[in-house]
Amino acid sequence: MSGNYNTYESPFCTRYASKEMQYLFSADKKFTTWRRLWVALARGEMKLGLPVTQEQVEELEANINNIDFAMAEEREKVVRHDVMAHVYTYGKQCPKAEPIIHLGATSCYVGDNTDIIIMRDALKLVKKKLVNVLANFAKFADTYKDMPCLAYTHLQPAQPSTVGKRATLWMNDLLMDLEEIDYRIENLRLLGQKGTTGTQASFVELFKGDSAKIKALEKSIAEEMGFAACVPVSGQTYTRKIDSQVLSTLSGIAQSCSKFSNDLRLLQSFEEMEEPFGKNQIGSSAMPYKRNPMRSERITALSRYVMIDTLNPAFTAGTQWLERTLDDSANKRIAVAEAFLAVDAILNIMMNVTDGLVVYPEMVRARLMKKLPFMATENIMMKAVEKGGNRQELHELLRTHSHEATLRVKGGGDNILAELIANDPAFNITKEEIEEMLIPENYVGRAPEQTAEFLAEFIQPVLDANGDMLGEKAELSV
Repeated sequence: MSGNYNTYESPFCTRYASKEMQYLFSADKKFTTWRRLWVALARGEMKLGLPVTQEQVEELEANINNIDFAMAEEREKVVRHDVMAHVYTYGKQCPKAEPIIHLGATSCYVGDNTDIIIMRDALKLVKKKLVNVLANFAKFADTYKDMPCLAYTHLQPAQPSTVGKRATLWMNDLLMDLEEIDYRIENLRLLGQKGTTGTQASFVELFKGDSAKIKALEKSIAEEMGFAACVPVSGQTYTRKIDSQVLSTLSGIAQSCSKFSNDLRLLQSFEEMEEPFGKNQIGSSAMPYKRNPMRSERITALSRYVMIDTLNPAFTAGTQWLERTLDDSANKRIAVAEAFLAVDAILNIMMNVTDGLVVYPEMVRARLMKKLPFMATENIMMKAVEKGGNRQELHELLRTHSHEATLRVKGGGDNILAELIANDPAFNITKEEIEEMLIPENYVGRAPEQTAEFLAEFIQPVLDANGDMLGEKAELSV
């Protein structure tokens, strides 16, 4: 808790999201970006011959971070318009530039362009954390690529895999998410200066109908803000489908992390793996022995929130009327920000958990060995056929013996399938011969090789390309 006990505070700020991500959605980031956009507009207009001076541009630049928030808040109470309140405040701090601030622009010039800039910067932070999660998983997968484990379909024992191979399934989902993030970052475009209904009519007036200069101004602003271009057409705002697409990408990360967290919770219940557990951590107020997977549960909970939150920009995009309506504003300032804050929190936990995953090899092997006789029945049958047995008759006998052994296991006993087969003369096979077949490593297929190939061919190139991002750690506040 931050100490403010009398008013509601978002848990994203007090418990979950990093200071880095919180700053990206802060008032300081928002309004300094507005000012950077006003500087870019003024500079571009000056270069293209409008009555804007170098002295005015320099005055604006000098005061980008010098925001009088109290003045802006008081002015907004009077005019009921946030952009005009900040134009007024900026003008009071830049008296020489005051006449040309926001020249030709509409509110969405600063509002929408800032939203795109913030989403781009937030996606870059998400990418950095995701790359570090993949790096942690890569070490884990490599370490355990050869360790046989019981694999499941329908949450029922199927055939063996390896602990490392299972980790590649989590990694592959996240790799797909990373590719989506890269695509979104690369293809984000500013709104530019499109005007009240997207026609740039005010700039046609300013530049006396010179379309080349209007397009040059837009190109100048995009370059100054670090973008390849602006959107080709728009109404007053950029299409809200962009918000929907970005949050769908965040939802993809949430889906992947939720899948991992649920798997880890199951494996912790099986006592094969577990998340890190603090030396002084309390699992239950009533049961001192408990080791609850609370970090994985938090990943699941926050992921659920993000996946549901994705509906907000989807509905917003689908219900904008004509060139724009304002029913987007209140919704998007909450939905977009909280999706990023939640994914930031999820990846913080993911970095923490994947950096300290615990495996219990003896339990992994014991659980596999308890089921392995069932999985070896095909090999046993082929061995018995080699000795002269009838495949169809042996198959029926194996089915009968397997059911008997299963009932024994479900009754709390040992798996006696090997004994039942060895005692059946139809198989002409000894218990020792059966036990020689019960080597888990012989049943994992290409799992170790698949893991090594995946790490070398798909993960290592990503880590090499993003080496400057590696080394990120996450300390959880709770």
